[in-house]
Order: sequence, then structure tokens, then C-alpha cells
Amino acid sequence: MNWFDVPIRTIECLTFHDLCESLAGGQSDFAVMAIENSIAGSILPNFALLEKHRFNIRGEIYVPIHLHLLALPGITLDEIETVESHPMALRQCSEFLHTLPGVAIRESDDTALSAKRIGDEGLRSFAAVASERAAKRFGLAILARRIETSSKNFTRFLVLSRNGGAVNGSNKASLAFEVADEVGSLATVLSTFKRHGINLSLIQSIPIVGRPSAYSIHVDVTFPKRADYDVAIERIQDQVVTLNVLGEYKKAEMRFEP
Repeated sequence: MNWFDVPIRTIECLTFHDLCESLAGGQSDFAVMAIENSIAGSILPNFALLEKHRFNIRGEIYVPIHLHLLALPGITLDEIETVESHPMALRQCSEFLHTLPGVAIRESDDTALSAKRIGDEGLRSFAAVASERAAKRFGLAILARRIETSSKNFTRFLVLSRNGGAVNGSNKASLAFEVADEVGSLATVLSTFKRHGINLSLIQSIPIVGRPSAYSIHVDVTFPKRADYDVAIERIQDQVVTLNVLGEYKKAEMRFEP
């Protein structure tokens, strides 16, 4: 809602596959997909989904993430036997969770759904890792606040559409390419970026299904001058086997809350 800054109707999707099918099938005009977290790292399956569906990245959003340990009112930390949440949330709080000896850690589909299940089923020995908003909505108490490993915890989301070219004023791009299985092939591409003043903010290799030892290289690049980026892309096309421009958009700012 902050990114569009106009009234919109939202469609909830429990999985990233559901999200992609909603956009691809025309049930939604845009999709907002998490792609990486500053503590837990990249969400690798989503890189593959971007390539599979060939959506266009229209923009990005950095959202500060604050996580808490939630349980039924009146329950103490000593009574907790199981902590449940989405695997990315659990990874963001791994240091805190390691301080809970004998407590089982269980993965679920969603942070808020874990909180809802505790409230709906009255699970007295369960706790959920979720937001303060989830605690208020489902009538849970906060046993421990801000349990994320780092206070500077954010998740980067991509705004996707089925089509569309470069965004006006774009200074960032997401690319996916494959290089030949030869010594120095990737280094040649990276040197081209450097030679034209293009900065890499992310590089991630994704296995290509059905082709063992073959990888698709995903990079995010930023560029102060569009002309330099255009020249670099032209040069790189001769240095790679395949090149897919996933999106050209404006770089977002990270604003951390205290």
C-alpha cells in the first residue's frame, strides 16, 4: 500500500507459487514477493520462480522486520515446549531460539497463521514467532520482544507485473544470465560491469533444473548513468550464453526503525 500510494484491493496468497499463479493468470495486476532478508539471506526458490514466469520487476521495497515470541495470555516462558513459525522468521531469530533448551522448533507456512492457531486451538505449550500486530489480532501475549538476531533486520520485496519495460528514472536492474563452462567466463562479465562503472549489490547462483552443474547467475546492479548501463548490457550479450533482464527500476531506500 505504501509503494502504490493509491487505493488498491489486496489478494492474500499463502505460498509464493500461489502468488505467481495469481499474477500469471490475471487474478491480480501486480504481485509483491519477498526475495531476501538481511539476516536469513536470499529466498532461493523465488529466484527460480522469477525466471520461470518471466515477470517484470517494477520496483522494490525494504520493510523493517520486528519479531516477537507470542503465546496465550498467562503462559510463562518455562511452560513453552514448542516454537512455531515460518522458516525464514525462525532463521532471523536463531540466536534467541538457541537459548531455549529442550524447546522444539517447528516450521509452518506463515508467521501469523502460527499465532492464529495458538489462539484458535488454545495451545498452552506453544509459542509463535510473529509480529506485534499478530499478537493483538489473535489475542496473544508477548513473552519476549524483538528477538531477531540483529535490530537492523529488513526484508526486501519486489513489485512484479506481467509485462512492462524500464521504469522512468531507473537506476537499478535485476539480471539473470548463464555463462559458458570455461575458465574466467564469469570474471569476464563482472569485469565488464566494473569497466563501465556498474556496481553489483547482489550476486546469486541458482541451479538449472535438469542440468547438473549448470547455474543461472542472478545479479542486481546499480548505475548512476543509464548510458553506461546500456553499453555494459550490449557488451555482456556477447559474453554470456543467455541473458534475461528481469527488471529495470528505481533503487529503494532502507529506513530502519529504532
